[in-house]
Amino acid sequence: MEQTMIGLVKENRASGAVLKHVAVPAYGPDEILVRIKNTSICGTDLHIYNWDAWAESAVVTPNVFGHEFSGIVEAVGERVTNVIVGDHVSAEGHMVCGMCKSCRTGQAHVCPNTRSFGISAPGCFAEFAVVQAANVIHNDPAMSFELACLQDPLGNAVQTVLSGDIVGKSVAVIGTGAIGLMAIAVAKACGAGPIMAVDINPFRLQMARDMGADCTINSKETPMVEAIRAYTHGEGAEVVLEMSGHAAAIRDGFDAAAQAARVSLLGIPNGDVPLDLAKQIIFKGIRIEGITGRRMYQTWYQMKGLLDTGRLNLNGLVTHRFTLDRYEEAFELMKTGQCGKIVFNHE
Repeated sequence: MEQTMIGLVKENRASGAVLKHVAVPAYGPDEILVRIKNTSICGTDLHIYNWDAWAESAVVTPNVFGHEFSGIVEAVGERVTNVIVGDHVSAEGHMVCGMCKSCRTGQAHVCPNTRSFGISAPGCFAEFAVVQAANVIHNDPAMSFELACLQDPLGNAVQTVLSGDIVGKSVAVIGTGAIGLMAIAVAKACGAGPIMAVDINPFRLQMARDMGADCTINSKETPMVEAIRAYTHGEGAEVVLEMSGHAAAIRDGFDAAAQAARVSLLGIPNGDVPLDLAKQIIFKGIRIEGITGRRMYQTWYQMKGLLDTGRLNLNGLVTHRFTLDRYEEAFELMKTGQCGKIVFNHE
């Protein structure tokens, strides 16, 4: 008889989701079956739940979605040698081909043949999930399942912060969603100079202060460029971490950047963003980094080093905890922006 489980399914190509009985996924010879303990909601999951243009172009349905998880290995495929039953694990969500030029030259995070866990392949908002053994990240059993499930988005923050020199540099974090808040904590842990956080949400700006920002700027009340230049004695920010994806914020971020600054772009805009390339980038000598996911697997080792030593403090980042059957309440809360990270407890 086919075994079933409860899973949160993106069943129709429209807004919403369905909690229903689905088959426990079958694992192959190079895969493992994980009993899920904790998951967290990502901004990507909200795009999928709301069903916007990006979701229409990228998401496979019907499917269990969700990609940020921690759990315990339930079973392993016959060719798996790096994982055993009982291991505490998370996983890199990008499943790459391993054979293209990007993969073979250390740039697997931009593999053009990537399949994504919880987006174009079944995910983790369920009792069990299947992942490739090669993508497994081992977690110390002493690490809480809640913290462990945050590592996927934390990796985005780590790659954004560490894509260039950060020590002693003035840093502007534009957009204080969950990854922006993590970026503040990472920058602080890695020795950044003064950290400025920019948003229009007072709740999130208070969280930014709690995560270690030295200055917060409500750009709805005070022009961002003016405030950043005033705080940096007219120079501008030496590092700009753009996490919002809003066109106006991106343009202002380049204007607020110091001469020869680094601008790292993680936020994804909805459309084209006009820029004055000569004035805002070329003549300022700006270095731009496009950030997608985590570098495989450099970012994971950097992140583990920060977590294992206790230098990185994410206390207070999780503000709400739900069981999976309360998914509608959780997603509606996320839409309001009056929250930090939202976690589902699957136990």
